[in-house]
Amino acid sequence: MEKNYPYGYCGVYCGQCAAGNDRIRIMAGELKRLVDTQRYEWLELPEVKPGFKFSEFRKGLEWFAGWKCNGCQEGGGPPFCEARKCCREKKLRSCLLCADYLTCKNTNYHRETYPFVIQSYQRVKEVGFDKWLEEQDEKSRAGWDMCAHLQDKYCKVVKLDTT
Repeated sequence: MEKNYPYGYCGVYCGQCAAGNDRIRIMAGELKRLVDTQRYEWLELPEVKPGFKFSEFRKGLEWFAGWKCNGCQEGGGPPFCEARKCCREKKLRSCLLCADYLTCKNTNYHRETYPFVIQSYQRVKEVGFDKWLEEQDEKSRAGWDMCAHLQDKYCKVVKLDTT
């Protein structure tokens, strides 16, 4: 029986994404539980934190705690994704199978945001798409995800003053 691997048309493996591997859902649920037990409703008082709406923050946590990205193969992901649209028009299982992947405007965002997809493209050429899916599944089950890469790229490091 062939396994149904979760992957994006663009070359990102869903099991390595914080939304696809449930990391966001689990962490949002834990933070929601934590702030609920601490009863932080008073933070919404204008004299405490002007402009902060605890109820909206909590509503967002609740939404993320219940959210599960289905992946673009199942209709999840950003609805405006041109890579998905192009791949479907070309009747390809993945953009990684397209000869234009490295120069396509539809995968430019993915190549810039997730540079490891370039290695994935090259690996698919070496071992084939199905073997690449197996390898990505193994990596995700071993705990690899793209969060460390994205954190380095997008998050500022906050240094704590320990003096």
